[in-house]
Amino acid sequence: MKLKELLGVIPFYETNSPIDKIECNDLKMDSRTIKPGNVFICITGFTVDGHNYVEQAVANGAVAVIAEKTINANVSVPIIKVTDTNRVLPMLAAKYFNYPTATLPLIGVTGTNGKTTVTYLLEKIFNLHRKKTGVIGTIQLKIGDDTYPVANTTPDALHLQRIFDKMRSENVDQAIMEVSSHALDLGRVYGCEYDIAIFTNLSQDHLDYHTDLQDYLRVKSLLFSQLGNSYNSNSQKFAVINEDDPSSNLLKNSTAQHILTYGCKRNASVMAENINLQATGTSFNLKSPAGEIPINSRLIGMFNVYNMLAASTAAIAAKVPLSVIKTAMESINGVNGRFEPVVEGQDFAVIVDYAHTPDSLENVLQTSREFAKKKVYVVVGCGGDRDRSKRPLMAKIALTYADHAIFTSDNPRTENPQQILDDMTSGLDESDGSFEVIEDRKDAIKQAVNYAKDEDIILIAGKGHETYQVIGHTKYDFDDREVARTAIHAKEK
Repeated sequence: MKLKELLGVIPFYETNSPIDKIECNDLKMDSRTIKPGNVFICITGFTVDGHNYVEQAVANGAVAVIAEKTINANVSVPIIKVTDTNRVLPMLAAKYFNYPTATLPLIGVTGTNGKTTVTYLLEKIFNLHRKKTGVIGTIQLKIGDDTYPVANTTPDALHLQRIFDKMRSENVDQAIMEVSSHALDLGRVYGCEYDIAIFTNLSQDHLDYHTDLQDYLRVKSLLFSQLGNSYNSNSQKFAVINEDDPSSNLLKNSTAQHILTYGCKRNASVMAENINLQATGTSFNLKSPAGEIPINSRLIGMFNVYNMLAASTAAIAAKVPLSVIKTAMESINGVNGRFEPVVEGQDFAVIVDYAHTPDSLENVLQTSREFAKKKVYVVVGCGGDRDRSKRPLMAKIALTYADHAIFTSDNPRTENPQQILDDMTSGLDESDGSFEVIEDRKDAIKQAVNYAKDEDIILIAGKGHETYQVIGHTKYDFDDREVARTAIHAKEK
């Protein structure tokens, strides 16, 4: 593509030399990945400033540089000066890849908890509806049956448009993605044309980033306001909102598009009625504008009823038949690291879950408590370099629902693990409940397994599907499920 054509999406810019004859064969933000013919976009990040790497980018073959700061490097290629490269990036990326989501149907899922489960329920629904899917989320990027690793829940704007272009070229019929609050606030999803936006719930998380819960909610609402103001009868857009969440009214007022609500308590468009929760699964009647169906699912817990409602409501908005939704809900066994059982023939239950917020920990512990015949043990920690205010809340919730809590390291990152544990336990005493502190996560899981007796339950919370532990700036191999399996076999011996 001609660079001048690409820059046509930017109304005002400055350049220090002619650009008419320059061809752009790709856009890059990382100077190390530049190849001949690429255009380098200087992004000012939290730790790295691309403006400092212009010479390296040009040495690697960049034919032009787009910057927001004055470039003092001695380079011979054109420097295009813009006001804000972070804001220009999604415009250029969408233009370069020819606006993939203009023709690729896209569902975005936001909320504190449940995003991953909802995306995988939707994947199951659309696959049974004979649609090829692409899923972007916390666990991985998935296009059809092919999987790829991901660094962030929601990739940056350039990477995101590249993914959508790949999905389009591979004939994906339906794209589904988790949309984090960071991505919304940082403009990573600018240029994405959503057809359906889903809100799961809102509870305390990421207050290391957001000033307070109201700011967190404001950012979540951006997904719904960005559905747009125009109407097209051939391409209707929907906001799918959890009516039972206290935030629902603000979110409904944030969008001009069609609204479908779901819930169990307050009157909603789609409702679960006659809910029956068991240790082996869940049943309920799904009542909707499209009709009514009974659901008998293997998914466990009230939080999964809401996840199934969210996915079903979005599918109804996409005109998927109720019979397909029913088959999907009844055929899925679960999602990696989401209330996932570890079964090695032991006489007690071990469950691994990603719960890393007060609300999600309470949900999974409540569910465990409901089905517990004897004792409930919980192994839980809190991540480093993240919201400190939720640490004592997590500890209090653990002691409210578990018979014994073992507080341990999660991903301490650059924080001192002992300081994190002190933050969790500083306000606790013996009257709050039974607990101990074991900093090493592997030892903590082993201790819980050694404590467990016939028909007890162990919940290992916080990391779920993750196969690593971040200590300092290094990722070490660590999988709660594998550590639990090893501990179970060691106990049997």
